[in-house]
Parts: sequence; C-alpha cells; structure tokens
Amino acid sequence: MPNYTKYAALRDARGLNDNQVAKAIGISATTMYEWKAGLYHPKLDKISALAGYFGVKLEELLED
Repeated sequence: MPNYTKYAALRDARGLNDNQVAKAIGISATTMYEWKAGLYHPKLDKISALAGYFGVKLEELLED
C-alpha cells in the first residue's frame, strides 16, 4: 500500500494540492480524499503515475 504521508510531503514540497495532483494523474478528487481517509487504496498504475509525476522511484511511495 502506498504511503500517503510520503505522497503529501512530495505534494507540499511542490506547493500543490490534492486536486491538482489528482487531475494530473487522472483520478477524481473524491478518490484522492478516500485514499487520505483510508477508505481506498490506489492501484499500482496510479501509484506508478504518482511516482512519475513527482519524479521519484515507485518504491519510495511504497515504503513505510
């Protein structure tokens, strides 16, 4: 499962918000909220899209 805290740190470091990132990787703002709330776990293709968007290795988002 991806680590939301690590994602949030990458997002914040770039001055972005969840809606901007969700739109950039092709998911809804609702999906992003559900991930934050622990109600949803992104599929590997979306985690990979996040890693690519932020220019980090996939493993970095998957580490605890």
